[in-house]
Amino acid sequence: MCNLYQMVPKEDIERHFRALVGDGYRAGVVGPYGQGAYLTVRDGSLALTSAQWGLIAPKATTRRPASRSVLTNNARAESVAERWTYRDAWQRGQRCLIPASWYQEPNWETGKNIWWQLRRADGAPWALAGLWSEWTDPASGEIVASCTMLTCNCDGHPLLGRLHKPDPARPPDAQDKRAVVSLEPHEWDAWLHGGEADARALIRPAPTEVFDATVTRATDAARAAPARGGPAPSDPQGSLI
Repeated sequence: MCNLYQMVPKEDIERHFRALVGDGYRAGVVGPYGQGAYLTVRDGSLALTSAQWGLIAPKATTRRPASRSVLTNNARAESVAERWTYRDAWQRGQRCLIPASWYQEPNWETGKNIWWQLRRADGAPWALAGLWSEWTDPASGEIVASCTMLTCNCDGHPLLGRLHKPDPARPPDAQDKRAVVSLEPHEWDAWLHGGEADARALIRPAPTEVFDATVTRATDAARAAPARGGPAPSDPQGSLI
């Protein structure tokens, strides 16, 4: 799962996605229920919509759940068709692309958290698979756009399987670690316009070679340091949340 990502600068969205971007767009770092953006097709072209990162459930009375422990910025692919918050958007084919310069995940291999900011090796922005919805505020009548990222199992993945704190109650081969779904340009049309089977076929972890591997260096050095008898280096990325 992902709880922090960096929005893509306007000029990079226009160049890479050939998308329409409004003048008020600002590329910031987004956390759960923060203001992000998603891409869908509008009048034959990709267009960006500003949206809350956290899908609003149908008939909800507020933009976010009262409990801080309830997060809707990620949706499990295995249950997206059944869960009340996501099923309408899924059944209606309201799929989108969420552009990100990087997204952040935790690594616990040293016994302490080291944040990994995951970027593409080719320097391009991510196009993350998402769902979008619109909700009408019952108090004001305002129409509020929201979105969520799809996640899938990544147990055994050479890079993504290293992320997230291990669950001691589960065996190593059944941790159910989660990853967001990255889509390549030739897959965008099938995700945005295809049927459910087409979309399901695209839900899988990205290959290891897609990722910029330099993100692993601080962790690998920290793991090697005790074996050399030296102190573990500090995390150069820092904790962003």
